[in-house]
Amino acid sequence: MTDLVPAALRQEWAARGHYAGRDIHDLFLGHVRAAPDRTAIIDDAGELTYAELDERVRRLAAGLHEAGIRAGEVVATQLPNGRDTCVADLAVAALGAVVLPFPIGRGSVEARSILTRSKAAAVLVTPETVPPFEGLRREIPGLRHVLTPDIAGQTFPRIPTDPDGPARILVSSGSEAEPKLVAYSHNALACGRGAFIRRLIPPGGELRALFLLPLASSFGSNGSTVTLARHGGTLVLQSKFDAEAALRLIGRARPTHLIGVPTMFRMLIGHPAFAITDTSSLRVVAPGGAQLDAPTAHACRDAFGCAVVNVYGSADGVNCHTALDDPPSRITTAGRPNPAVAEIRIVDADLIPQPPGTIGEIVARGPMSPLCYVGDDTLNTRYRTPDGWVRTGDLGVFDAEGYLTVVGRLKDVVIRGGANISPAEVERAIAAHPAVRDVACTGLPDPLMGERLCAFAVAPGLTLAELGAFLDAHGLDRFKHPERLVLLDSLPLNPAGKVAKDVLREHALSRQ
Repeated sequence: MTDLVPAALRQEWAARGHYAGRDIHDLFLGHVRAAPDRTAIIDDAGELTYAELDERVRRLAAGLHEAGIRAGEVVATQLPNGRDTCVADLAVAALGAVVLPFPIGRGSVEARSILTRSKAAAVLVTPETVPPFEGLRREIPGLRHVLTPDIAGQTFPRIPTDPDGPARILVSSGSEAEPKLVAYSHNALACGRGAFIRRLIPPGGELRALFLLPLASSFGSNGSTVTLARHGGTLVLQSKFDAEAALRLIGRARPTHLIGVPTMFRMLIGHPAFAITDTSSLRVVAPGGAQLDAPTAHACRDAFGCAVVNVYGSADGVNCHTALDDPPSRITTAGRPNPAVAEIRIVDADLIPQPPGTIGEIVARGPMSPLCYVGDDTLNTRYRTPDGWVRTGDLGVFDAEGYLTVVGRLKDVVIRGGANISPAEVERAIAAHPAVRDVACTGLPDPLMGERLCAFAVAPGLTLAELGAFLDAHGLDRFKHPERLVLLDSLPLNPAGKVAKDVLREHALSRQ
């Protein structure tokens, strides 16, 4: 896993203090020694202190070592949110191995692809999923073990690990034909991404973060390796997102930070139990993983009564977010780049930087930059530049004050009769309708026009004609209007916690 960022840049970031120069397990041990009785995890099984978590990490690390796992090898994990996921992340780091979490719900085809391309030596799974993974083990060269998190041993050698060496492989949410595998170093993950989380902690405040999305997602990687190992905070988890259960957990665990995708926040606010939930402990709600529209941002601020931070980022190596003290008018922007996390440019097709006000591709480079893509060198050629920039494939624009607005994807375009339509733009316009609680748009194949735009909305009673009149009144070009409206009780989420547009598309096609 070769680092595609020039070594001189890494050294410069280290000299500026952006890197701790310690591996993830060593960072975690520092918090164990400093506050062994502090609560590390609150999950479905109860609470776990840092000392108790350390004991579990040591047992699993010893078990993996006795099974033959060595430094540099890849250990994949498919586990629900909870203590087992965190123990696995930290135990693999303790061995100097590389952890590759991927969310529950990935089918056997994707699982086979991920395990094969990563050259995983072992996979940690729940007991009930051992049989299908045993079948994969027999098919995949190099996959030696299918293990469960209760494997335990007596001792393991604590070998110093290079903090610039690989620590974790993030799995993209699957916009490509196969999900991309992105390798991160200890420094980039714990410190580069850690600087993003640090900006979300008010001065003198604590970090008691409830992650609504899977820890195996890119956004969720800010859980065990950042919240626990870097910042020594408390991680609050539920095994699978459920709005009612999440509201009970907020009342019981008293988190300070709530982290999820916009759809999850809309589901929480719209649930009948929200009215009787005490959310006064919250200091920050941080939607990310999808574009945040103004109605959802304002609804979050009014409902939760705390700061709303809009987060933009991806597994590829980009992050930007609004600040705790940004004015409300900036909430739908992605904020201003933090140099301790990632520098961001807007470029044209020839990678030439563009001035403020010009839309172009977002490229990023900084302390959080990943090492490389894994298992497909063509991705490194396509998305990485010789001087260390990552091409995100996202479209954005800076304003005169340096705020970034993400406007869509280079590939996420519906082409209707030769005219390009950005689903993200239409979603933002529809979300402003007072009857709409959630919305997603996608193209459907059409023999005449090539594609036609379909809107899927949680908006009881809304008609296509009413929606069209609203969009007309708000100035959306007529050719961008959805030509079909499908009303749903809720939008489906994929294993990474994002809206599953492929499921929506199949649903619409099955009803034609």
